[in-house]
Amino acid sequence: MTPSDPTPGPGNLTHFDHAGQAHMVDVGAKDETHRVAVAAGTIRMQPATLALIRSGNAKKGDVLGIARIAAIMAAKRTSDLIPLCHPLALTRVAVDFEIDEAASSVHCRAQVELRGKTGVEMEALTSVQIGLLTIYDMCKAVDRGMVMTNVRVLEKHGGKSGDWTAAPAM
Repeated sequence: MTPSDPTPGPGNLTHFDHAGQAHMVDVGAKDETHRVAVAAGTIRMQPATLALIRSGNAKKGDVLGIARIAAIMAAKRTSDLIPLCHPLALTRVAVDFEIDEAASSVHCRAQVELRGKTGVEMEALTSVQIGLLTIYDMCKAVDRGMVMTNVRVLEKHGGKSGDWTAAPAM
């Protein structure tokens, strides 16, 4: 076997070869299919911080608008951030934010799509996390105690493994 052997290595982790060395997975022989991933996460904050975001009067501008652009850009640049991710020609990135007054939180949801040979779960997760980090960055002057939580894949569709949906959060 050679280092480029596509056979998964220890524990069947696909990013390691038979000798345990990291490698980029060969997707050349895979069929192109429509692939979709949806991820979500939450940032909790003080009620006054949430009110500032809702009002649109934060010192740095439209917090959610800028976070949406950052999240979209992040999905497009995931392979620059995660070492073994393939560069992908994404066909759609949709990012939505929901203000949750009762929990003093903002929920972020990203849906990423393409027609390709590999999934887009990492792109969806990166999109959500960077969207939440952007909210933190824009509001940290008034609330350094914000907490990002529950970042996870909610569903994926397409590819050989088919559809997958996360169990409901507890």
